[in-house]
Amino acid sequence: MSVLFRGGRVFTATGAFAEAVLVRDGVVAAVGTERELARLAPSHETVDLGGGLLVPGFTDAHLHPVQAGLERARCDLAEVFGLDAYLAAVRTYAAANPGKEWIDGGGWDMSAFPGGLPRREQLDFLDRPAYLIQRDHHAAWVNSRALELAGITRDTPDPADGRIERDPDGTPTGVLHEGAMDLVGLLTPRPTAADLDAALAEAEAHLFSLGITGWQDAIVGSYAGSDDQLPTYLSAARSGRLRARVVGALWWDRTRGLDQIESLVERRASAEGLDRFAAGSVKIMQDGITENFTAATLEPYCRCGGTGLSYVDPVKLKEYVAELDRLGFQVHFHAIGERAVREALDSFEGTDPANRHHIAHLQIIEPSDVPRFAALGVTANLQPLWATHHAQMDELTLPFLGEPRSSWQYPFADLLAHGTRFCAGSDWPVSDADPLQGMHVAVNRTEPGGSVHAGYPTAQTPFLPAQRIDLATALTAYTAGSAWINRSPAGVIEPGRPADLVVLDRDPFTLPEKDIWTTRVRMTFVDGVAVHEQRA
Repeated sequence: MSVLFRGGRVFTATGAFAEAVLVRDGVVAAVGTERELARLAPSHETVDLGGGLLVPGFTDAHLHPVQAGLERARCDLAEVFGLDAYLAAVRTYAAANPGKEWIDGGGWDMSAFPGGLPRREQLDFLDRPAYLIQRDHHAAWVNSRALELAGITRDTPDPADGRIERDPDGTPTGVLHEGAMDLVGLLTPRPTAADLDAALAEAEAHLFSLGITGWQDAIVGSYAGSDDQLPTYLSAARSGRLRARVVGALWWDRTRGLDQIESLVERRASAEGLDRFAAGSVKIMQDGITENFTAATLEPYCRCGGTGLSYVDPVKLKEYVAELDRLGFQVHFHAIGERAVREALDSFEGTDPANRHHIAHLQIIEPSDVPRFAALGVTANLQPLWATHHAQMDELTLPFLGEPRSSWQYPFADLLAHGTRFCAGSDWPVSDADPLQGMHVAVNRTEPGGSVHAGYPTAQTPFLPAQRIDLATALTAYTAGSAWINRSPAGVIEPGRPADLVVLDRDPFTLPEKDIWTTRVRMTFVDGVAVHEQRA
């Protein structure tokens, strides 16, 4: 069967625009003018672009869909904001689920609380323990009952990779940072295989609605109280339920060393031969986040001192990365602070660029490290949605970074000027999965107009505007760039490629830049088959 996409423009992600695309049997057969392609297939069906833009299916290079699906099915705080709204949502969920042993879920925002910290007493109205993961997945809010069940007291030591937030007398306040999350998280009821399967299906449907036809799951393993998702992906891929093109980044256990590599090799082999899922990437989380002072910095934070945490010893890190690289693994780093970025780059010295290593988040990069990405062949994995003036940035980050470090944040334009390859993602459910909202921020460095934070006083003041990039670069990062990282055959529109395509309801290149965020996905196709159509 032949399908002609016509009636708008085509962004091919190869550096050119076109007028129409012909798809035959799920594969792009030709790209050109409508008249030319109609001659090639006199008998064809038509998809009218309606003046919109046809683009390759988006690939999200860093997200957590199974966890997102689970959170959407639990006590979901991501769609509301503020203590009163959070407590109302918790009460509603608890009343609707009287038989649940725990109240679990998450999505709360640090900026909703003084100093970014909720307290256990705020959840002590519940008749059962509560474990609610922060939006960034780097902390958990628990009540007194949960602390009691975990045996956490003023005498409980902090784990090496985390911190128990405490009052001046040492009493736990109800916030557990980083590795301390597991002290309670591992006590919560485990999801069943059916729960995990449903979470993945729910997530895939949501991502299809946003035009995302492929992704890299940035943690496939046990972390922060969540279970290993590898069996879920293997089951979905083998049964044909998984339709997106997915790479799983296998979790590097930071409490272990080279002894875990044999297991990683075995886990990678378990996915060999699958059409929709591969497990050739390894995720190393090198530090935490700036807001709780666990991001690894070169100089102390202002007001509070300390330089954060390097979760993996930098000397050993080089040895681990060298061995992973030798075995053909791709290494996918989480690095927020400038020291963590430097440690990741140092570990890539002498590695093979063909393994397509990348560093995600890149909130702070010391300027002398910016040219090293291109020099080492390391891809910058951008989460553009974070590069704005929002409450968390202005109230919890900037006051503690100081200058000049505050001006080193999210240096997209500087990276681009040095020839750095880009891919892009959302870190969903940490932030909105919609690639078009991320592109808006990459181009404008302001909050999208429809954002929950758009009413924040400085939301429309550009954040470090010299670091803006153009729309074509941002769109290419979300398509060809991220597909390249995943070794996906999709990501560009050219003959022989899978017809993973997205129809946008308008052409964002024709809009004022401040209106990019208004663009929506009308239709999403995988292998030429519609997997999402916008309701009228």
